[in-house]
Amino acid sequence: MKSEKQKIAVFDTTLRDGEQSPGASMTPEEKLLIARQLEKLGVDVIEAGFPVSSEGDFKAVRLIAEEIRGVEIAAIARAVAPDIDRAWNALKKAFRPRIHVFISSSDIHLKHQLMKSRAEVLGQAYASVVRARTYTDNVEFSAMDATRTDREYLRDILTAALAAGATTVNVADTVGYAVPDEFGALIAYLMKNVSGIDQAVLSVHCHDDLGLATANSLAAVRNGARQVKCTINGIGERAGNAALEEVVMALRTREDFFGLRTGIRAERIYETSCLVSRIVRIPVQPNKAVVGANAFAHESGIHQDGIIKERSTYEIMTPQSVGIPASHLTLGKHSGRHAIKERLKILGYAPTAQELDRIIPLFKALADRKKCVSEDDLMAILREEALRVKDIRHLDIDKRAETAT
Repeated sequence: MKSEKQKIAVFDTTLRDGEQSPGASMTPEEKLLIARQLEKLGVDVIEAGFPVSSEGDFKAVRLIAEEIRGVEIAAIARAVAPDIDRAWNALKKAFRPRIHVFISSSDIHLKHQLMKSRAEVLGQAYASVVRARTYTDNVEFSAMDATRTDREYLRDILTAALAAGATTVNVADTVGYAVPDEFGALIAYLMKNVSGIDQAVLSVHCHDDLGLATANSLAAVRNGARQVKCTINGIGERAGNAALEEVVMALRTREDFFGLRTGIRAERIYETSCLVSRIVRIPVQPNKAVVGANAFAHESGIHQDGIIKERSTYEIMTPQSVGIPASHLTLGKHSGRHAIKERLKILGYAPTAQELDRIIPLFKALADRKKCVSEDDLMAILREEALRVKDIRHLDIDKRAETAT
């Protein structure tokens, strides 16, 4: 019997790191709306916020912890007692609470931000996990700026966190500095050299400053990471985080290569993307992978011809697999005869080959002047030429136009 593929846990930090996008702050009620959707989506962990940062964030974490029952709820805390205590007070009614403790580990941060020695930070990391464990056995420790940290020291601080009782240790590419081969090698090194890692989960949190967050996350899971932190639409600090939809669909589409799976209900990805975009008021760029307006749109005549004949020629996943109703053939100057004919068919008209020969030059002339040719434009071309087109829906041209308006 074929063995079940290993699962990658999806830790969603839209409500915490995602909210750190400039102008993306959310009310507690808005956070709760998104948390409900993330539960439907099937994420494993929702990082609901940073309770010590404000009364509003404390309230949001508490609301989510009290209502959401099917997902682990995490709250982040600096490696200091007041943060940890505040996080627990917000989380304590959760079905499965997780305290997420973090501290910087790179010499750059130690010298210029914390102004502490490596030994001091290692001791603080250990003590913070011990304190968090007095509240819950579900404790995650993150080394901030891990990818610019001395490799042996990173090994030591993660080992210390595990010895203190952490069940998950997270390697944060906080400033998006890593590249995939390097990051994959770092994860492989840690999997081999961190004492106790075989009894814990190694997690990664990648930022997109060099556009490599998804690639780095995938390199990490290839080398043993079993939790990926990400956000809906890739929102987050500066250039954002690894996008949930990209990581999930890469693992799903290339399951043959990765041999891994997630518990995400992919058909809910698009509706989740739209909800987050609307609430945080950050539009999704049209060419965004998986959920952008152009992700399943085709304008090139060659591509449109292939899609009409067999979708797999130019689509490696179906739009329906992520909750988008259908692909879209965009009519423009690159469109070919097959796409124009197909759109006319959708509109209810079946021009003959000769009639199509007369339509296409007019279409191309218009497309050279406009970025996109609309269905109304096509109707205008039909009227202009007074073509006698058989209407398969038994509507004449004028009636069709009235219906459109």
